Amino acid sequence: MERFDIKIKQGKEELDFEVRDYLHHEGEKCKFEVFKDDILIVSFTPDPHEHLTVCKNPGNLDKQLVHLIADELEHFT
Repeated sequence: MERFDIKIKQGKEELDFEVRDYLHHEGEKCKFEVFKDDILIVSFTPDPHEHLTVCKNPGNLDKQLVHLIADELEHFT
């Protein structure tokens, strides 16, 4: 597992997140888990077309923020 931080700009606000990348994910495990203050808020898994799809959204993030996070994570796939 690799950990790194990302910053997402949403309007005038800049949000900080910790990402955990499970390089060898399998089965039920999502490839990317995104945390805010050590709380899992959203996770993603790659689809066959090399895009990221939401695996879980326990933070109930709005679609716009989910897309902004996914766009940033696409740089790491």
